[in-house]
Formats: sequence, C-alpha cells, structure tokens
Amino acid sequence: MNSDAKHFLFQLLNTPSPSGFEVEGQKVWLRFVSRFADAVENDAYGNAWAVRNGTSPSFKIMLEAHADEIGFMIQNISEEGFLYVTRTGGSDRAIARGKRVQILGDQGPVLGVIGNTAVHLRDSENEKVPQLHELFIDVGARNRGEVESRGIRVGHPAVYVDSVEEITPGRMVGRAIDNRIGSFILAQVLANLAARGNRPVATVQALNAVQEEIGSHGIKMAAYRLRPDLAIVLDVTHATDSPGIDRNKHGGTKLGGGPAITHGTANHPLLVQRLIQIAQKASIPLQHEASSRSTGTDTDQLYLTRGGIPSALVSIPLRYMHSTVEMVDLADVERCILLLTDFVERLAETDGFKLDLLA
Repeated sequence: MNSDAKHFLFQLLNTPSPSGFEVEGQKVWLRFVSRFADAVENDAYGNAWAVRNGTSPSFKIMLEAHADEIGFMIQNISEEGFLYVTRTGGSDRAIARGKRVQILGDQGPVLGVIGNTAVHLRDSENEKVPQLHELFIDVGARNRGEVESRGIRVGHPAVYVDSVEEITPGRMVGRAIDNRIGSFILAQVLANLAARGNRPVATVQALNAVQEEIGSHGIKMAAYRLRPDLAIVLDVTHATDSPGIDRNKHGGTKLGGGPAITHGTANHPLLVQRLIQIAQKASIPLQHEASSRSTGTDTDQLYLTRGGIPSALVSIPLRYMHSTVEMVDLADVERCILLLTDFVERLAETDGFKLDLLA
C-alpha cells in the first residue's frame, strides 16, 4: 500500500459516516475514485458510485460495499443538560460508558462523553450492562438551554471519536473499519484497473451504498437503478481466532488468513467457483464460510433485485466488530484487491453465470 492509498484510507476511516448521515464520508470517497473512473454519480439518499467503462458497455459488474457506520442518535435532552440516546445500527451498549463521542450538530461537531458513574458509587455486586435508555451524553452543559445553544437537538447523530492507527506493521485498529475497508477496496480495484491500462470487457460499477447497518436500504435503491449483470459484495466478517469464541458455532476464520468466500443462500455457486479459481491461479489464500439462511450483508437484498442478480460475498476478517477497536490485517485487504482486480480483468461477455437445468 503506497502513501497515497494509506492517506486516503485513514481519511476515509476518520470521517464520520453514521447510517442515514453518510454525506461527508461519501464526498471523501467520490473525490478519490473520480481519478480512476469515467463517471461518478449519486442518488437522492447518498448512494455513490463510480463507473469505469469496459469494451462492452452492456455487460456490467457491480462491486459493492457499504459506507455507513454504527452510532447513536439523540433521543431526549433533559432539563439538566444530559442527552439520552438511541442507537443507530448494532452499537454495543456494553462498551459505551466512558467513551468520547462527537455529536454532528447544526453548528458543527460537538464533543461529549457517555457518562460513566464512578465504580465507587455503583452497586458492583449486582451490576449489569446498562440498558440503552440509561446511557447519556454529557457535553459539559449546565442545562438544556446551553445544549440547544450549541446547535444540538433531538435527532442529531453521534459517533465515537476514536481514530484509526496502525497498532503494529500491517495491522490496523479503529472504529468504522466495518465497512469502510470495503469502500477502500473498491477504490483500489479501480486504481489497479486504471494503472494496468487495458480495458476489461466488463463495465465496472463500484457502488458505495448507504444505510446497510439499519436494513440494507441503500443497495435496494441502487441495484434496482443500475441493473448490473452480476455483483460481488464486499464486507467484513468475524475473525474467530481471539479467545472466548466457539468456532463450532461461529466458524474458524482467522485474521491474516486471506479473504473469506461465503457459500450458500445469496451466493451464486458458479460465481463463487470462479472466484476460487481466480484465487488459485494467483496463489491467493482463501477462507470459507457457510451461510445457511442469510449472510447478514447487502448481498441478501442485492441478489433479489428484479429477476435475480448472480451475486457473491467476499469478506475481510475482522476482530472485535462493532467496537472502537476493530482490528484488520492489511495483507487480507491487499489480497482481496488483487482477487477482485483479476476477476474483473478475466470476465468475458459470455460469462452469464446461469445455472443450466436443461442440460
């Protein structure tokens, strides 16, 4: 990863982009990918995409990731100036107390802390994880009027302020790696295709979708509009190699073991088979996951669009998902970029990925 790419990745991860309020993050992403695309565009709700034309404009592959992150939203402001919250997406209330946040208010970001009553004053013998409605943000205000004077009201989003850092060479820690690491991969695939010069057959639609964390709403809008012939979704998956995880329940995916390919449900078997073949030719290590009912990603909505879109899910192993210390191995990221670049370059217009039941 060169310095330009790393700078972009850090900027992307550090820009707040909570579900439903992804504008600033999408602007960062679009500015970068426009260097490698023939066109960039967005829709009414902030889905953003970049198109790199192939030699066959009618043959389109979508590469998709989601741009949003989990967070909180102001639910009530007390007369004493404390802000009570509800969550946006799967925010973990068990880690919330004592964390710093920024509220994206009308007058710009406002710093605050999620209150953490001192251990001396808590009933430690009967202590439980606080309920969501018990969490509150303290912005140092004396009363409700002071809160409102700083441009904060009910309905404003908040995210943790934790930034990203390289904890050891090749491994990064931070918030929002789920799933702006996927957004980064999209950009790097486009950059690779531009650097290699030759135009592949397929036209690439690199889509950075909104609102995945609250129901995969963005992909429904964009996939219906863009009509891809096939699609690959990028997301993160649970690395289960840290202590306390039952691998018989949750699988055996390892950090640094390579991207994970999912089998079953939304994942088209012929498309999955092609990805495996590409990986073998390029000596890219892959891990395998099972999906018995749903993937829990945008793939579940994408493949259902219109008459059905052959789709596959490729995931980056991630430790400590939905926390402020999500950990990723950059070797897995680089391998995924190479896999998808090679996949796009080897596509032929005759690759329909349709199961032949009449043979």
